[in-house]
Order: sequence, then structure tokens, then C-alpha cells
Amino acid sequence: MSFPPPVDDESVRARLSAQRADTRARIEALERDFDAIVEANALVAVDDEHDPDGSSTAFERAHVASLLAQARDHLLGLDQALERLEHGDYGRCEVCGRAIPVERLEVRPAARTCVRCAGARPR
Repeated sequence: MSFPPPVDDESVRARLSAQRADTRARIEALERDFDAIVEANALVAVDDEHDPDGSSTAFERAHVASLLAQARDHLLGLDQALERLEHGDYGRCEVCGRAIPVERLEVRPAARTCVRCAGARPR
């Protein structure tokens, strides 16, 4: 089993924290957008089946809800990465235990698996 290369904890923590702040701001903006869509629809009697704008409103609401779910998942991943950093497990694949390449961590700082194990998982 190979061990992850030494990690500059402060630099990784700073990058994860910055991404966390950006993601939190995105969640707040998406929550405002979603609430605005719901509020706008509450002011009018919308019948999605027969109103020509109803389907686009429903699509917009579903689209924002999907983006919100993705952002919340990303925030959770960042929080888990910070926990792994605190426990000394950051940069180690959770499946095979090998080091996650630094290049992967630069692109996906919350990565939990190496490229090989990530590619082997069903999507």
C-alpha cells in the first residue's frame, strides 16, 4: 500500500475553506432563486398542464432544485475532506488505500478515491 505524498495542510485547508465559502454562497443564492420561483407561483393560480408558462415554470423550479442538491452534495464533500485532513487521511483512496495523485486533488480537492477506483465504480 502506498501512502499519500506529504500534504501542506494549511494550503489544502485554505483551498477547501475557500471552495466551501463559494459553495455556501452559491447555495444561499440558489435558495433565494428557488424561494422566488415558489413565491411567484403562489401569487397566481398555475395549472402546469394547461398554462403555456406552467411547464417552463415547473422546469425552472426543478432545474434550480437540482442545482441546489448538487451544491449541497459538494458542500458535504468539502466538509468530509476537511475532516479527512484533520484525521490525517486526506489524499488516501478510501477504496484501495493508495495515494490519490496530487493532480487529481488539485482538480477535485474533495476526491475520496484514486482515478483507478473512481473509474471502476458504476455511475
